[in-house]
Amino acid sequence: MFASNQPECHFSLVLISLLSCTTNQARLTVSPSSFQFFEGDFVSLSCEEDDSSAGWTLRRNTSKGQRTQCGDGWGTPTNSSCNISVMAPHDSGVYWCESREGPISNMVNLTVTGGSVILQSPVLPVMEGDDVTLLCKTKTTPSNLPAAFYKDGSLIRKQPTGHMTIQHVSRSDEGLYKCDISGHGESPSSWITVTGDTLTCLCFCSFQHSQCDDNLMTVFALF
Repeated sequence: MFASNQPECHFSLVLISLLSCTTNQARLTVSPSSFQFFEGDFVSLSCEEDDSSAGWTLRRNTSKGQRTQCGDGWGTPTNSSCNISVMAPHDSGVYWCESREGPISNMVNLTVTGGSVILQSPVLPVMEGDDVTLLCKTKTTPSNLPAAFYKDGSLIRKQPTGHMTIQHVSRSDEGLYKCDISGHGESPSSWITVTGDTLTCLCFCSFQHSQCDDNLMTVFALF
């Protein structure tokens, strides 16, 4: 179920999936940990499970409506990982791990920008009470430039070194974040999820997320 106060995803992509949440569900991890990448960046995506990474296939759905798996015209499969050596705007889309039995992992929406600023934020949900650091980066200059950080469109604070740490996060810190570096531009926006239960199934993208309890069937729709 979607909370009425959550922002909508504004993509040309429409993806509807039935998610079955189980405690041994795989996790899709992204390295470096970020929703956003510059054109030309390298990224490695991995399907991880507590007991095994076997039997999971990494898939994606791009804005062109291409639902394909790693190695099928994109990416290089390596054991349980998929490497994309040179990210391009057409690699923007929703990525997830899928098993032969049907269950799928968390969904992650990756944005590849031709712009000059990105925001690096955690891809996986942040536990309540933990600290989280956001990094505002430029492509061609040092990444310690002064930056302004925004949540849900409102200025949080300006930082002199391009990074901001939110200490002891709570549910109220959940939201849509972006940053701006004067003279270089503004980053895309990314959604940060905060959870208090490690067994909660979190299904999310950069702009919108839904939550479902263990073994609850949920419809996840991106607009």
